[in-house]
Amino acid sequence: MSNREDFEKDRGPREVSGRGTSGELRGVEAPIRPCLWFHDNAEEAMKFYVELFPDSHIDGIERYPDESLDEHYKGMSGKVINGRFTLNGVQFVCLDGGPSFTFNEAVSFTVACADQAEIDRYWQALSAVPEAEQCGWCKDRYGVSWQILPANLGELMTGPAAIQALMGMHKIVIGDLQAAGA
Repeated sequence: MSNREDFEKDRGPREVSGRGTSGELRGVEAPIRPCLWFHDNAEEAMKFYVELFPDSHIDGIERYPDESLDEHYKGMSGKVINGRFTLNGVQFVCLDGGPSFTFNEAVSFTVACADQAEIDRYWQALSAVPEAEQCGWCKDRYGVSWQILPANLGELMTGPAAIQALMGMHKIVIGDLQAAGA
């Protein structure tokens, strides 16, 4: 048996309870979900994100126990040991893990925007580190990197002038890309 067959066999049966109107499987958790490691503000971040994005909610939170587990987790009582939330239909996991790890630009989340007003709204809410702004990328108050992009970015990148215009932007301005590509 191949490794893939072993994997499928070990997973066991999965229940599928139908498809929603947007094509997502209902009753099935995503088998792969990004996990965000926060220092000590995972719950605050979850609340911020679910208020910002449509079709979003906190799915559950488990907390560190009152008693100290070991020196690394000292002071973590009541903080998030396992948080689950959904942003616009995409499932995430998070935790308060202390200062051992930080976010960087090697991983970012893209937000496909329908128009300039949507780009402006997300940019206003998410961009908190001006020196991290470049080509539609920004970093939020928690250190998470985002790409706030027009949904039709591929169509707007019609040649060298449009690409050059994009490279000089912080927040993307659709009209400027259209003018550069004309």
